Amino acid sequence: MTPVSAEEASCAAAQESGLEGERGATATNPLAGRVTAFTAACLLVSNMVGTGIFGTTGFMAADLGSPGVILALWLLGGVFALFGAFSYGELAAAFPRSGGEYIYIREAYGPLWGFLSGWTSLTIGFSAAIASSAHLFGDHVRELVPAFGAIGGSEASEGTPVIGLSMVWILTLIHVAGVGAGGFTQRFLTVLKIAALVALVLLGVSFGTGDWQNLAASDVDVSFGLGTVLVAFMFVTFSFTGWNAATYIAGEVRTPQRSVPRSMVWGVLAVTVLYVALNAVYLYALPMSALASEPMDLVGHKTAWALFGPGAGRWFTLIVAVSIVGAASAMIWAGPRVYHAMAVDGLFPRAIGRTASRSGVPRNAIVLQGVWITVLVVSGTFETLVLYATFVLIFFSALAVSSVFVLRLRRPDLPRPYRVWAYPWIPAAYLLVSVAILWAALQIRPTESLWGVATVAAGIPVYLWMARSDEGRRD
Repeated sequence: MTPVSAEEASCAAAQESGLEGERGATATNPLAGRVTAFTAACLLVSNMVGTGIFGTTGFMAADLGSPGVILALWLLGGVFALFGAFSYGELAAAFPRSGGEYIYIREAYGPLWGFLSGWTSLTIGFSAAIASSAHLFGDHVRELVPAFGAIGGSEASEGTPVIGLSMVWILTLIHVAGVGAGGFTQRFLTVLKIAALVALVLLGVSFGTGDWQNLAASDVDVSFGLGTVLVAFMFVTFSFTGWNAATYIAGEVRTPQRSVPRSMVWGVLAVTVLYVALNAVYLYALPMSALASEPMDLVGHKTAWALFGPGAGRWFTLIVAVSIVGAASAMIWAGPRVYHAMAVDGLFPRAIGRTASRSGVPRNAIVLQGVWITVLVVSGTFETLVLYATFVLIFFSALAVSSVFVLRLRRPDLPRPYRVWAYPWIPAAYLLVSVAILWAALQIRPTESLWGVATVAAGIPVYLWMARSDEGRRD
């Protein structure tokens, strides 16, 4: 008799229990090959281009006051994300299964660390970010259509949660309907918002009112140290968050060993060019003092106003609203693939691992995420969780990148259709920068960072309970 590997046994057990296993080419996955490389790239780009690019530069202007440093940090942010994409590309090609870093960390460090990564995705990484997007979307819709402000109560602000949650559940139902409807929606939203932002750049430079001298000199005198630069870079990296989105649906992508690495690399390059170009337009439109004043105001909104006059602000609000919807759609699609993978592995309630009979999508996982988002929006706790998110997200992405080293040592014979370029220097550089950012966050924002750690640690008893329950079911 031929020995059965643990991997094959786990997959067989998942299939026998009615779950849809996704162990690469050997498993039955109704969604395999349903997503094109272009759609995967749209998912990645739309996930990256959310709201960070429209506001982060204002805080950087106030803290740094240097056009050259600001542009350099945005460019370095793209390089940092690109190094991560190269590293994740090797992991995605070796494990072409949906779930992202949960899969890679589990394979390298065991189920506990994999579970904590997935726990973070549910509690902070996706859900809190989507809840924040819902709130911002409500604000922008009320600005565009003031009459909507009265929805849900007598005060204008009370309409925001209702509008935001309406967006969340409409997108949730679209993705429950299947990858056909979800993929079309994602492609449409991504193309629309990228076209609008490219138009802003081209029209701003061609017809807008600005001064290129703003890029050469600053009218703000600010002294800053390495810690300030690292914190600013942390916010830049947060604006690039989502560069790994294609790995969450790797099991659904056609020829994932080739398509997922390519979609990540080309997607990051495209967004980096867009981000640097947008920041150049911001600096062209406004002097540093104007960018730095009232940094809570969206820099993009002030830029459109300066370039084209007061009427342009309304159009820019519409662009931001579309961008928010596109980013929320990408996260609503990607996040549940993590929880579904955890359930298939017995680390989450088994019901979350079941899929819709017709569409094959992880319907229960998508609905679970929608319910948790609703709780966060209604309770208002998402604002606190978003503050904690950056630290733990960087930590787990670094842990996933370190899996490249661990798996090369422990499993040298693992098939690797794609290998990270310039190994070991690129993943090592990513880890080095990640450690520097984490150190800066602990020094300058210790409370938020430690609360992020506490949120992750809260998943340990949940893991122990789920692991014990899974052992009882197998017995």
